[in-house]
Amino acid sequence: MKPNWMSDARQIPDEVMTFLRQIAVRAVNEKNFHPDEVSDMLGISRSSIYDWLHRFAINGYEGLETRKAPGSLPLITEEMDEWLKDTVLKNTPEDFNYDTPLWTSDILAELLGFHFGVVVGGPAVNQHLKKLNLSHQKPSYYAKEQDPEKVKMFVDEKFPKIQSFAHKLDAEIGFGDEAGIDLRERSGKTWGAIGKPPKVAVTGKRGRYNVLSVISPQGSLNYWVTEQNIKAIIFIFFLQQLIAGRKRPIFLIVDRASYHTARLVREFIWHHRRQIRLFYLPSYSPEINPDEHVWEEIKDKKLGRATIKNKIDLKVKLQAALQALQYNADRVKSFFQLPETLYAA
Repeated sequence: MKPNWMSDARQIPDEVMTFLRQIAVRAVNEKNFHPDEVSDMLGISRSSIYDWLHRFAINGYEGLETRKAPGSLPLITEEMDEWLKDTVLKNTPEDFNYDTPLWTSDILAELLGFHFGVVVGGPAVNQHLKKLNLSHQKPSYYAKEQDPEKVKMFVDEKFPKIQSFAHKLDAEIGFGDEAGIDLRERSGKTWGAIGKPPKVAVTGKRGRYNVLSVISPQGSLNYWVTEQNIKAIIFIFFLQQLIAGRKRPIFLIVDRASYHTARLVREFIWHHRRQIRLFYLPSYSPEINPDEHVWEEIKDKKLGRATIKNKIDLKVKLQAALQALQYNADRVKSFFQLPETLYAA
């Protein structure tokens, strides 16, 4: 049985067809074969042979190369691409009366239809977004209640004053925070068949610990793990541990949680003012607290991906993860090298 391409030249690869055209034209022009003879030898129609000869006469051998079909005009024009990029970077769907702050390609397809009268699907929009150097990613959330002016004032004015004061007293600066570590929290990804999410067996038992921590730009980490809910008295116990045996005073910067601003805490700070001073971050501004990244390291990158059997196992692995981070000063220092925390390095 003869190959299909011998009776249907459309199945011949483009590169091969280019060579065949060049061979056919050379056979006629240089070897003095008649076009009909070349047509019979190659199994190509006479009209195609004469067309190739015409193309060669105008553009030479370059004119015999396979020409790609121009295709249909794109539905999404350059003007629409500019609108897409500007809209994604400067607005949220809420600005267009959608009940979500997160962009999807389907929402953008709807808006293209409304503004430009074109009918396109989400997948087509997705391709254009990638060409515009945009990607679908997890956003960095911030509280609407945050006052940007107060954040700027803290970073540009108040913190430099804290640094200067600390330098005069030979004090260390630390940033503190607290977090709950739950037995059922999970993070991370694994490989599996497309459309069939892998199943991973985990414990359904309950269990939780609270952790208080303080980190410094020099890479130190102090922490305390407790089963108790964090209140003013628990925070004071942690502060006592923090200053015990310390040769230099510490200026501790924390958020405005109620147990940080409680009267008991303020009284403790007053009585130990030669060892510790307390300063407060602007409200609703966790992104400028380097200590927040301790929890990303411990919860998301360590414990959230580990096999944890029960509450006792959680405590063992929590302590191991905290100790490993405590011994990794360079990793702690990196928490001060992010765009939002570099001011504190």
